[in-house]
Amino acid sequence: MTTKTQGPDVEIIDLPKTGRRRRFTAAEKRRLLDETQAPGASVSSVARRYGVSPSLLFRWRRLMDEGGLQGLGSEEAVVPESEVKALKVQLRELQRLLGKKTMEVEILKEALDLTRSKKLYLRLSSPAAGDGE
Repeated sequence: MTTKTQGPDVEIIDLPKTGRRRRFTAAEKRRLLDETQAPGASVSSVARRYGVSPSLLFRWRRLMDEGGLQGLGSEEAVVPESEVKALKVQLRELQRLLGKKTMEVEILKEALDLTRSKKLYLRLSSPAAGDGE
């Protein structure tokens, strides 16, 4: 990064062009965001110092406020809240259907047991075939 001064109030900064994306760890992102919170520091000055876009720092700050940085630090996938809500609704519906099917199975088992006991009772109470009565 080179700095050229033109006049008393104008400073031109040439940022190096690497041609590829830089990857920042969660710890690096946290450190840069902490620097923006220091007294007298600004997002723009920190962005210039590290050669990143100020909008990137603002995005990281927003994600951190939403809890995304914690998810990144724990190596877990970050999922939108709307998707979590939709999955919870689907889970409740599946649990309801499972409960309904479980109840149907219990009713059918009771009906089957009742039918078997009636058949057994009828066999015992009826005269044996071939007795000649």
